[in-house]
Amino acid sequence: MSASATTIPLADLAFSFIPVCVVLAILFKWGLAPGRTLYATGRMLLQLLLIGYVLTYIFDARNVWITLTVLSVMVVSSSWIALGVVKEKRGKLYGKAFLAVVVGGGATLAIVTQVVLRLEPWYNPRVMIPLAGMIFSNSMNCISLGAERIQAELDRSEPYGKARGVAFRAALIPMTNAFFAVGLVSLPGMMTGQILSGVDPLIAARYQIMVMCMVFGAGGISSALFLTLARPVLVENAGPDDEPENHHGSA
Repeated sequence: MSASATTIPLADLAFSFIPVCVVLAILFKWGLAPGRTLYATGRMLLQLLLIGYVLTYIFDARNVWITLTVLSVMVVSSSWIALGVVKEKRGKLYGKAFLAVVVGGGATLAIVTQVVLRLEPWYNPRVMIPLAGMIFSNSMNCISLGAERIQAELDRSEPYGKARGVAFRAALIPMTNAFFAVGLVSLPGMMTGQILSGVDPLIAARYQIMVMCMVFGAGGISSALFLTLARPVLVENAGPDDEPENHHGSA
């Protein structure tokens, strides 16, 4: 097998949009207004084409300040996007989400790049930026799932402690399912990409284990921290009765 991935001609790449067009047709047929999905598809295409050029420049520059700027944009953007499910409280919660992403995602990124991979130089953008993207996006998704679920639980008048637990479990569901499915149902993105590029499957498996651990840890820590910090905002008149009581018998 070649040591590098095969270049996909643009004409051939166009065929990958056939399944997308089928989904759009179904949305239209069922009267579900495909406009948002069509917009999302176009935006995805444009963003990925642009980021290809941008990353080429960043990787060639190998500048620490450029790398740190990109990481900062990732954190700021992911923290804002995560709160799209609670838009009415986005302003009040943004600082909580930002801190949760910085602590949970940032600490995990530091462990992976500086302890596990021992990057040289420490900010190597070719490694740092893709890993940061995976970490911060998973932190974003977990915070978003947790925020949506805890708001739903609080709307049902559940005490905050119980709502927080339900929300935290909900935030972890996608990654927990991924743990169960990996190797049996799916080969995750990084492992698949490395295998297609000619990397030994055993080496690719080690990298994938690292990735699975880092996204689970970052997502879990970020969502737990957010759910803890967000209490004063989500329950503005919270009192001691909002926490669940641990009674082992009747009074």
